[in-house]
Amino acid sequence: MDLDTVRTFVAAADAGRFQEAAAELAITQQAVSKRIAALERDLGVRLFTRTPRGAGLTIDGQAFLPHARDLLRVAERAVASVRTGSRPLRVDVLTSRSAQSGLMRGFHRAHPGIELDVMMLFDVETAVAALRSGAIDASFRAVAVPGRPLPDDIESVRVLDEPLQLLTGPAHALAGARAVTVAQLTGHRIWMPGIVPGTEWAAYYEDLVAAFGLTIEATGPNFGSDALLDTIADTPALATFMGGQTRLVWPAGHGLRRIPVTDPTPVYPHSLLWHRDNPHPALATLRAHLAATATGHDDAGTWTPDWVVPR
Repeated sequence: MDLDTVRTFVAAADAGRFQEAAAELAITQQAVSKRIAALERDLGVRLFTRTPRGAGLTIDGQAFLPHARDLLRVAERAVASVRTGSRPLRVDVLTSRSAQSGLMRGFHRAHPGIELDVMMLFDVETAVAALRSGAIDASFRAVAVPGRPLPDDIESVRVLDEPLQLLTGPAHALAGARAVTVAQLTGHRIWMPGIVPGTEWAAYYEDLVAAFGLTIEATGPNFGSDALLDTIADTPALATFMGGQTRLVWPAGHGLRRIPVTDPTPVYPHSLLWHRDNPHPALATLRAHLAATATGHDDAGTWTPDWVVPR
């Protein structure tokens, strides 16, 4: 159904005269008549009765009018949902408990008037495809995995280096340490069932293992963070890595320990990605906010893989 004919019908119904509807729509009276006639042919009913005093709605016209108004409202909402500046800023984060999600909460507190849609895509390829198609406006990722550089139309900026911490149960051999060096982790089993081959976080931990001779196991199904915490709490031989800004809560009886890792401190690099031609005005606001709140990168005593974007 042509929306122009529906819009013309509503204007004529409200005005009661085709001439006044024509003036409102900035078209000729003849064009109004043609559009109404076309709509009546499509519907197979008469919508107006014509009299010397104007145009009145038939019973069918009266029945169609509220639905016609609904059609126009839906069309307006559809346009507004994609019009730059009127739709929410769509941002991809890895998980709801991640440091990236924390960055977005901070942005929302600083700019409560900006409407947000926060979503969680799986890997960097999926995120880049969504950026290029316009499905999302920005994504937080670690870039760029070796052999898979970002396309030329995708921009990135480093916004956060998140220190890794060792998470252990109360009976683990390192549970009492105030801090551990990377060298002290050699020979200990670090269990991370959420590592998926081919992802940017898998590439990060592969390089960490290669650089320091660590043992990271990704065996077994990934039942989520609660199951991971239960297992670490009950298994003295296992520990796991966790981002220092990852927000997790566990039962007091678990006795879990979060222990800083030093000499050097492995940091997970979070970057913001966006398409260079994205015109959403809130995207510039987000980038400015992150630039103002960003911490230092590649600080002395920290480690990241060689392929991480240095800025």
